[in-house]
Amino acid sequence: FADMMMIVGKKVEELIARIAQKARAAGIHLVLATQRPSVDVITGLIKANIPTRMAFQVSSKIDSRTILDQQGAENLLGMGDMLYLPPGSGVPTRVHGAFVDDHEVHAVVSDWKSKAKPNYVEEILQGEMTEENMLPGEAAEMAADEEADPVFDEAVAFVTQTRKVSISSIQRKLRIGYNRSARIVEQMEAMGIVSTPAANGTREVLAPPPVKTAEDEEGMM
Repeated sequence: FADMMMIVGKKVEELIARIAQKARAAGIHLVLATQRPSVDVITGLIKANIPTRMAFQVSSKIDSRTILDQQGAENLLGMGDMLYLPPGSGVPTRVHGAFVDDHEVHAVVSDWKSKAKPNYVEEILQGEMTEENMLPGEAAEMAADEEADPVFDEAVAFVTQTRKVSISSIQRKLRIGYNRSARIVEQMEAMGIVSTPAANGTREVLAPPPVKTAEDEEGMM
């Protein structure tokens, strides 16, 4: 969830809000989990549409307020200790969930392994990865990797900085041909960096702008 929010935050935020709104009417239970309780991941719009919240032990009062709108989760003991905030209530309830550590997981797996020998399907390991036996997303990702243009990274940096994308602008910026620029834009679409073209042909930049480092700021000064 946090990874999606960092890559295409605004779009994912809107889609989650829509699903949550329809879920209440359809009886769908939507569960979102993240290890990064920051305001750019758990936004106000998402919190407004997710009325039930649970917080495990966090490192600071700020993280607790991000989840529950109040402090307290920073004082939890861990190992399944949590605060549960039901809908319509401003006071969380302290509850304890079942905690299974790695040792117990390995013990269960070892017990199952001792009961029977594995029955591997060798044909799965022998087959080659082709477009016929891959999922659509895997095929697109593989094609994007194989045909990566040498100036692709430079084009991505330009698009995410300016927040505008068009074949002609990339063509002018990188001084490349139209067809080559069009292929780069298609690769960006396949990788989720830019959206599909709208009815008027325009695209939206989905990836976040590049993070400025200390070296970049010194160079600007």
